[in-house]
Amino acid sequence: MSRQNDLTGDSTSVENLRRTLRITSLDDDEEDESPVENNTNQITQLSEDDEEDEDDEMEVTLGLVEKPKHDWSLVPHLFPSKAGGFPAWLDPINLPSGSSTVCAICGDPLQFLLQVYAPLFEKKSTFHRTLFIFMCPSMKCLLQDQHEQWKRPSDSPSRSVKVFRCQLPRSNQFYSYEAPKRNGTDKPSEVKAILCSWCGTWKGCSVCGSCKRARYCSEKHQASHWRIGHNIECRKLAVDPQHTNSSSVACNTVWPQFEIVNEDEPEVDTMSENGDYATALASAGHVDEGFNSLLDSFEADADKKSWATFQERVSRVPEQVLRYCRSAGATPLWPMSSGRPSKTDVPKCNYCGGPRSFELQILPQLLYYFGVQNDVNSLDWSTIVIYTCEASCDESIAYKEEFAWVQLPSQSTTTLG
Repeated sequence: MSRQNDLTGDSTSVENLRRTLRITSLDDDEEDESPVENNTNQITQLSEDDEEDEDDEMEVTLGLVEKPKHDWSLVPHLFPSKAGGFPAWLDPINLPSGSSTVCAICGDPLQFLLQVYAPLFEKKSTFHRTLFIFMCPSMKCLLQDQHEQWKRPSDSPSRSVKVFRCQLPRSNQFYSYEAPKRNGTDKPSEVKAILCSWCGTWKGCSVCGSCKRARYCSEKHQASHWRIGHNIECRKLAVDPQHTNSSSVACNTVWPQFEIVNEDEPEVDTMSENGDYATALASAGHVDEGFNSLLDSFEADADKKSWATFQERVSRVPEQVLRYCRSAGATPLWPMSSGRPSKTDVPKCNYCGGPRSFELQILPQLLYYFGVQNDVNSLDWSTIVIYTCEASCDESIAYKEEFAWVQLPSQSTTTLG
């Protein structure tokens, strides 16, 4: 997206950096921003304002996935947007830790879902800015999460989906001031945290008591590593201290890795040859039967209207896995009318106390690319909506937790099982 950079410096290198961005802010030209009032009383029905918002389309940036072109395409110092694999941490040292890294329902460490590089050039402190989304892969936990997300922060909701925002100024201790060349010659940061030998995601805060080399983010991951044969590695190290592990990350259950590339949502509907909307994933010729059958489970007319609007917009670019719009007053594209949060359901920023607003949403098409089966107990969602601090505040810690709202395929029929 074309934007004006109000920072001083080499205009050529800034322009080169701008062209490398995957998802960028859309609100630079909006000088007088104020959040649009949401319906705070009837969360299961569309208010007149909500209907007007849906009819008045804002400019949206779509995220699509593709295999990375090079081994070095998704390294941290190229500021990637990516899905699956391992996070490319923006601040490579001061990672989230403790209870922030685990599912508050089952206690397992969270799995990396995706990250979006979304800098804001109107502030020096947000020249580099990335949002990281993690979740528990257990559908049982996600079902429980549906009940927890309605709780107030004072009630300490137990969430299985978590979002972190990290931002850095252009001049920082980790990365070059100049824009990366993106030709394989860019040098990585020389400092980084030691990560868990099992998941390769979270900081390895504890060490194997035997070999003193393997590091772990949790007792569960240490036990998992031991069960698949780390005890054999330990014995080899006892015999040969120079022995090195053949694999830096032992876990093989991470989701496959993709690069997220962006394109503007088309204003004109994309039609198929027979005049119907294309509802399949065009790149693979795949029809997600479970996704298209959602309409059969909707009973309320409002849900049917929301689903029709959702399907029409998504069908313009069926491969999209992400929708981004940080413009003032932007709202998500909801698949259903029921199960939406009211304004008061979205908590204020934990750090500055300011309001949060919609920034992006994740679509269920991502699960197809991850190879998740369409089974009864498989992970599934209708949309995951991310709300972030409107001021993108600089307070407190390096990775600030933001808020996710998950809408499941049928709010009215969801049970814990």
